[in-house]
Amino acid sequence: MLFTTRAVIIEVHVAFFMSRILENLNEKQVEAVTHFKGPLLVISGPGSGKTRVLTHRITYLIEEHGVNPWNILAVTFTNKAANEMKGRIIKLTSQKQTLSFDRNFSDLMRDQDLPTVGTFHSVCVRILRKNLHLLDYENNFAIYDEADQQVLMKKVMKDMNISDNKFNPRAVLSHISNAKNQLIDYKKYRSFANTHFTEKVAEIYEPYQKALQQNNALDFDDIIMQTVELFKKHPEVLEHYQGKFQFILVDEYQDTNHAQYVLINMLAEKYRNICVIGDEDQSIYSWRGATIQNILDFEKDYAEAKTIKLEQNYRSTQTILTAATEIIRPNRQRKEKKLWTERGGGDKIQIRMAENERHESETVANEIFDILRSYEIPNYNDFVVLYRTNAQSRVVEEVFLKYGIPYKIVGGIRFYERKEVKDMIAYLRAIQNPNDSVSLLRIINVPPRKIGAKTIETIQSYAQRHNLSFYRAMCEVDDIDELNEGKVQAIKEFTGFIKSMQKSNEEFPASGLIKHVFENSGYKKFLDDGSVEGESRTENIFELMSVAAKYDKLEPLISLNIFLEEISLIADIDSVNTEDNSVTLMTMHSAKGLEFPYVFIVGLEEGVFPHSRSMLEPLEMEEERRLMYVATTRAMEKLYLLHARERMLYGEYRANAPSQFFDSIPEDLRESNWPTGRMHIGIAGKIDTSFVEAGKPIPTEGTTHDTEFADGDKVTHPKFGEGIVVQVTGGIVAVAFKDPKFGVKKLAISIAPLSKI
Repeated sequence: MLFTTRAVIIEVHVAFFMSRILENLNEKQVEAVTHFKGPLLVISGPGSGKTRVLTHRITYLIEEHGVNPWNILAVTFTNKAANEMKGRIIKLTSQKQTLSFDRNFSDLMRDQDLPTVGTFHSVCVRILRKNLHLLDYENNFAIYDEADQQVLMKKVMKDMNISDNKFNPRAVLSHISNAKNQLIDYKKYRSFANTHFTEKVAEIYEPYQKALQQNNALDFDDIIMQTVELFKKHPEVLEHYQGKFQFILVDEYQDTNHAQYVLINMLAEKYRNICVIGDEDQSIYSWRGATIQNILDFEKDYAEAKTIKLEQNYRSTQTILTAATEIIRPNRQRKEKKLWTERGGGDKIQIRMAENERHESETVANEIFDILRSYEIPNYNDFVVLYRTNAQSRVVEEVFLKYGIPYKIVGGIRFYERKEVKDMIAYLRAIQNPNDSVSLLRIINVPPRKIGAKTIETIQSYAQRHNLSFYRAMCEVDDIDELNEGKVQAIKEFTGFIKSMQKSNEEFPASGLIKHVFENSGYKKFLDDGSVEGESRTENIFELMSVAAKYDKLEPLISLNIFLEEISLIADIDSVNTEDNSVTLMTMHSAKGLEFPYVFIVGLEEGVFPHSRSMLEPLEMEEERRLMYVATTRAMEKLYLLHARERMLYGEYRANAPSQFFDSIPEDLRESNWPTGRMHIGIAGKIDTSFVEAGKPIPTEGTTHDTEFADGDKVTHPKFGEGIVVQVTGGIVAVAFKDPKFGVKKLAISIAPLSKI
């Protein structure tokens, strides 16, 4: 009798626990959580509770269907997300433990019995640690980070007598990384090489990979590629892990690349109990190999799949959600969804036009102060400033320093602490004062000039013996007997460069000097290596030119002196700002997955955001829209969108049109400080390239104003290169040029040397 009573009590508590799993879930979330076997696609809009669905689903599989925890694999993209999932699962299962009356009741989940939850790479490393010996490695392999890879690549290239000045090791590694993400080994890569550079990469790829193996090491991209290779060559290993991982859940499926796609589908092939969750409208990482088709084609890969849409949002107001929906609507590569919330309408979208980038940042600062007036204790963590590229943070930082607003940068380092910016400032200081040995030593071999540590030590020793500065010792290099002819010549070339730039400093203001140094030092070629990172670093140097342009009205020599003084002051104040209670500054790419009560998006102009590269490529424009969609949906309470009449970019002022994204936001959802009667905001009403297929002409609309150009015409300019006409107004034509250095320019039709293509 006592046993029966106890069993009934336990059964009641188990039922109560099961109800707790589904408690506070909406109808669609319950449907996703309780789906048992077979493929499942969960389209999860921003702020719709996808992590809750994943963790509750795992718990439900274990407790309701008796699935062994060790038969579940959950994969995500960051360790932070993986740890959050583990924590929630433990918390959910511990609720059952608390309710059971008996610590030994049933098969309670112990730490070692948790499902396998981790990133793609951490899961693959576990597999390889047990099995990589089957691919002629040892299981105690090393994992090389980016710095290790570059050291190895330089050694390989040196052994092959390939100059790292002609072929940048970082760029070579970038191409090899892209190939590995597509599961292309060095044998296959040869057939894809169709340029001089890629042919050289194909030549280097094989010895680089063999050098990794000789060192019993994998680079980051090898981890998934070698796991797939292991499964292909050893089906018994694949079968083992298929049996182990009978239920698979994949978070952020829209961000998977080809290698991750193949890996997951190999594991899921036997039981087909695969649940993927994500949102194609938030796919913003194509530049690092993510393939939006993976989520779009899931129902083709698994014809029997069930699809559930999570459209209820728990983060933002309806005004923000409706605006985001209208922004993303023109995209073709998407599944229709309608975001909604029970929170109500909320404040209108605030649109602010500024005179220039500094006024734009001051507008942000003033809005923050206005909002904080309602706070008893200022909470700067409620605010975020989002921008398209890291270089845009510079002006925001300077204004925040001036106004005393604490800030922190996420996804990058402070502008004046970035290596390329510090390198360029070191060049300028060495030109201004050659006796500044710290600056000289920083840039003497950047880019590489064959002036290594041993040569530097020899010069320093000579300088000490003769009581000379390091620079004066270099000028007397002919008298340093320990140096061979090649080193002597390298030193002479470097000191000759410093002297020539000192003459330039007598002729040009600070911005002009930066341009001369950047181009003539070899640093421009060194930075611009063809990678996305290289482009970003180059943009930061152009942004430094924009800073220096403020001093262009001063006389040469004085211009550089004042510029360097003010830079030093900003850097000193910058280093003190370490408060945690601070406004967040970050790129829109870095903001994915985060939320803030107040969001400011700056730089909303054609050619800035959307980026000028996207003007000629419909698929890139779709990704720009997705990026805007992600940025807007970070806002919980209020969203501010800002643009400037003119902006200093790449060392020159530009008056770009307001972003076409403004056109997508319904009039009744926004408030702006635009002048009365302003009818046209951007260009979206003129050209919609979202539906244009590659290789097909862009349809034109509107009038040509009795000129030979119409919206959508492809044109060429002798200086700016190829572009597309985005707007014709009277005698002025706005052209989005393919080269990001030029972006969108407004030209007078009567004098501009434009030709149709």
